Amino acid sequence: MAHEAASPSTKTTPGTTAGTAPARGPLVLLALVLASGVANLNLSVANVALPSIGQAFDASQTALNLVAVGFSLGLAGSVLYLGALGDRYGRKRMLVLGLALSIPAALLAAFAPGIEVLFVARVFGGVAAGMAYPTTLALIAALWTGPKRIAAIALWSGLGGAISALGPLASGCLIGVFDWSAVFLMTIPLAAVTLVIVLLVVPAKVNEGSDPVDNLGGVLSIVLVAALVLGINFAAVPGAQLFALGLGAVAVVAGVGFVLRQRRAAHPLYDLRIASRRTFWVAAVGGIIVFGSLMGAMYVGQLFLQNVLRYSALEAGASILPAALLMVLAAPLSSRLVLRFGARVVFLLGFAFCLLGFLTMLLFWDVGVSYLPVGVGYALIGVGVGLAGPPSSRSLTDSVPVARAGMASGTSDLQRDLGGSIMQSVLGAILTAGYSAAIARSIADAPATVQSEVTSSVAAQLQKSFDGAVSIAKQYPQYADGIVEAARQSFLDGADWAYATGMLTMLIGAVLVFLFYPHREREHELFHEYAGGGGDAPAPASGRAGAAAPAGGNAEPRTGG
Repeated sequence: MAHEAASPSTKTTPGTTAGTAPARGPLVLLALVLASGVANLNLSVANVALPSIGQAFDASQTALNLVAVGFSLGLAGSVLYLGALGDRYGRKRMLVLGLALSIPAALLAAFAPGIEVLFVARVFGGVAAGMAYPTTLALIAALWTGPKRIAAIALWSGLGGAISALGPLASGCLIGVFDWSAVFLMTIPLAAVTLVIVLLVVPAKVNEGSDPVDNLGGVLSIVLVAALVLGINFAAVPGAQLFALGLGAVAVVAGVGFVLRQRRAAHPLYDLRIASRRTFWVAAVGGIIVFGSLMGAMYVGQLFLQNVLRYSALEAGASILPAALLMVLAAPLSSRLVLRFGARVVFLLGFAFCLLGFLTMLLFWDVGVSYLPVGVGYALIGVGVGLAGPPSSRSLTDSVPVARAGMASGTSDLQRDLGGSIMQSVLGAILTAGYSAAIARSIADAPATVQSEVTSSVAAQLQKSFDGAVSIAKQYPQYADGIVEAARQSFLDGADWAYATGMLTMLIGAVLVFLFYPHREREHELFHEYAGGGGDAPAPASGRAGAAAPAGGNAEPRTGG
């Protein structure tokens, strides 16, 4: 039976030396890190297996993109709603339910008879993670305060990101012995062990609220995220532009409806007054960009290593180790830098390293390249995410009252999952469009004798994906070398556009943080106001156990940075 634990009664500012932690704090934190690890591992296990999945199901590049983003799509779409349900009905309850459901979701993915069922299983697994993952950060925000909270978040963020980056290595090991289905089974033992630890050590009740949940807002948030991510994926599919536009229209309508609902609801799912705080919305958008860079780089990188450099699944998975190692090393350094220089400076450092990582990929990732540029590119991304992740999550949790911790944790999860979905979708769509255009040019430039044998169905198969081109090469052995080489070069053309897009995204994120996130002194002043019940976003006055007193004031002052 879990022990009851009272949440901290006060919320210290980042600059103080005080701080509290729950009883059996290390064990509780271990349970929460492992629970987040189940979700983080599932985010990345499919990437290494994509070439094998593509061959097994003769899947298009778009179908592979959807499998890659399916888990993050389910998680991103559900995380706000499920986080709010955890705030109301019990965070531990949601954590246990999510861990339990992740097991059948993994089994369905492993034994999927087709690519469509595999996509559905990945979305199901993401929804299960949406029950578990938000509560991990919400519990950290409710149980730890002050510098101890910053350290706990840094450990949670760094280890969670490292587990995500280690997923491809574990997947590569399994694919070397078994087939692609094994990669989805490996999370089952971790989920089972974590479930037992959570039941034993995590407090059952920590400042959950009693206000009703905005169910309509929850449904609108799901529709918004799902339509947005799917629309991005289908935008580059030949003949699917009208469908993509329709999805985009649905996303716009759902987005407008969500905002209107949150402005009018007595108990909004997502308090827009809190979200308007600079320490909240800038951290949220910045986190989406930086965490998305990790998932996007891993996705395109895995395809590059296996398709272009002909790495085995194990070699491709092992290539990501520098990112995992440096994320773990950078996260605790990040927490110290935040205390000394403020989140703004550390954010900008993170963006700079991620930008250098994409630049390395653009300039040096080519046919026949050695491993050194590959490792350097991943290492730079790892340092960037390790530096930017902790201040992002900490800024969110310190911008909200403890009773609304689910909103902060849901947003933090949304950073990773929506960022991963969007960046993988955008980079995947650009990769697909660039590859398809380049292979079409190769067909047009081929000798007339070759063009005479390229029927419309053959051309469609060549443009579908790299694996499709390899399949055609096996059917025409006399042209096999030329077909594979053209496909490899076409993939590189598309990948270069993807890397350039990653660089542009990092620049946008850095400019956003530089212009709008407050300097260190102003940041601490704002967190102190929010901790004391002041600021621009009062919490609802009724029914929240442990909530701060209703805040006064209107807009956040703009002086001081």
